[in-house]
Amino acid sequence: MGFVSFLGRALFASVFVLSAWQEYNEFGIDGGPAAKSLAPKFDVFSNHVSVLTGLQVPDVEIKYLVAAGIAMKGLGSILFILGSSLGAYLVLLHQAIAIPILFDFYNYDVYTNEFALLFLKFTQSLATMGGLLFFIGMKNSMPRRHKKKAPKTKTN
Repeated sequence: MGFVSFLGRALFASVFVLSAWQEYNEFGIDGGPAAKSLAPKFDVFSNHVSVLTGLQVPDVEIKYLVAAGIAMKGLGSILFILGSSLGAYLVLLHQAIAIPILFDFYNYDVYTNEFALLFLKFTQSLATMGGLLFFIGMKNSMPRRHKKKAPKTKTN
């Protein structure tokens, strides 16, 4: 049963490992294509946040956001494969931050192709988050194994 669990985690996290590796290879000096596609979406997201909450989102360079995302995805998925809850939390945090920014279907008309594609990717990412939450819940519900100490022999 242990190997099946490991194999399931490895297959589940392979998507994150491969995407982090691809983004790392394309990163370059300016953050690569990920930074170029994230910049306008982040601007729209920060405008939404400032309008709805009245808080100003601080100015950050997009390449640092991309680098942080790569690190969270890569480290989190490797730890998740090894069975760590910390890895699941890291990937879950990455997904919670990235999903509303990357898959901004709410900015498109319902009858356009962009809306359908972004909404499909959004719901798939929500399903991935559900799998991570299931793993965390199962990990926390399992009783811990404690080794019993052998009783000491009494000597007279």
